[in-house]
Amino acid sequence: MSRILIIDDEPAIGWSLREMLADEGHAVELAASVAEGLETCGRFAPEAMLLDVRLPGRDGLAALPEFRSIVPEAPVVVMTAFGDLDTAVRAVNAGAFDYLVKPFDLETVSRIVAHALAERRQRSALAEQPPVTASGSERVLLVGASPPMQQVFKQISLVAPTDLPVLVTGETGTGKDLAARAIHGHGPRHDRPFVATSLGALAASVIESELFGHVRGAFTGATSDRPGLFALADGGTLFLDEIGEAPIDLQVKLLRSLETGEVTPVGAATPRRVDVRVIAATNRDLAAAIAAGTFREDLYHRLHVFPIQMPPLHARGDDIETLAAHFLARHAAGRPAPPLTPEFRAALRSRPWPGNVRELRTAIEHGVVMSNDSVIEARHLPQFLHFPATVLGNSSPPTKNTLDAPAEFNLHALETTTIRAALSLAGGNRTHAADLLGVSRRTLQRKLKDLGI
Repeated sequence: MSRILIIDDEPAIGWSLREMLADEGHAVELAASVAEGLETCGRFAPEAMLLDVRLPGRDGLAALPEFRSIVPEAPVVVMTAFGDLDTAVRAVNAGAFDYLVKPFDLETVSRIVAHALAERRQRSALAEQPPVTASGSERVLLVGASPPMQQVFKQISLVAPTDLPVLVTGETGTGKDLAARAIHGHGPRHDRPFVATSLGALAASVIESELFGHVRGAFTGATSDRPGLFALADGGTLFLDEIGEAPIDLQVKLLRSLETGEVTPVGAATPRRVDVRVIAATNRDLAAAIAAGTFREDLYHRLHVFPIQMPPLHARGDDIETLAAHFLARHAAGRPAPPLTPEFRAALRSRPWPGNVRELRTAIEHGVVMSNDSVIEARHLPQFLHFPATVLGNSSPPTKNTLDAPAEFNLHALETTTIRAALSLAGGNRTHAADLLGVSRRTLQRKLKDLGI
């Protein structure tokens, strides 16, 4: 039996948690405020605590250090109905063992409490993390209150204070780059360089020199020493987007640098020491790439130390409207943002958003322009373009539209039309067009050449 203190001002929640934990054999005390909790904590000496964030009179997280000073060995599980990245980071930095977002199921609470008590018994509860300051951009741009995003916030809060490599996966446009910036911004390297590059946008002939640098005379045109991105990120973070596009020979050198902390510039005889945290991202199925022999399994395991999966927009529920309002407010730049009409909200929810958050942002910006900064209606959204899943070599299964294609179906013409539509929607920007199509810029460049566009 263990002593557990629950601090929550909602009677129904306190009663439910007490009954469940009591049924499991624990001695349970309830408190409805920070003051009452501190008094109970002193006389009851709990071995674990469940602490709500929003409490009458005083914030639960603000009081967490006081609770820990009274019972430093007791793990604290924070509860909140307003989960966001800042709350997750504050909780972890203040020394919370874990945090739960309301509404939660009792089985989850039981599992977390059991884990917390086991950790306490083994005397390996999480240590307090020093508070960190992130730039406002990281805090603002990762928006969402849906359960999938709460999981992302929790993972970022846990891994940010470490130096572990992180592999961020997810569909195109889900915000993998923002997750990487948030990890850097909330970590101990936040005041050091954050250097980002997309391996899919680098030509194979220069990719090694771009990453590792080169010395004078290493190749034709190398008239002076040039530091690579690893050197520029020394002391900070290097973000390698589209890691799945890295050539096999480069993957060997990346693995060596991750293992040794050294890089060898092209043409140099000796390696150079660098202190770099690496975060990689991909929208590709790396397991399939490993099976196909295009991605090294040893590099995958080195990068996959702490994976974070970014959820697609269609799985984020009310986040769609929240993000739409966020993009409207950013566009308004201090002016009153155009209101979201019911028809507009319905239109937002009816779309599949294959381009995810990036597509939503583009659609909102388009709608603002079309409405002339007035009320945005559903008709102001750009026409939805359906890109067949089999176009450009994507591995997704065929869509109904593809299966119903007539006998005279011409794949060359379909690819050409689809690519031209994407380029038009992207205003001629090939990187943006590649994002809309869900392929790398290198793949799009190859297709443009093959199709004579």
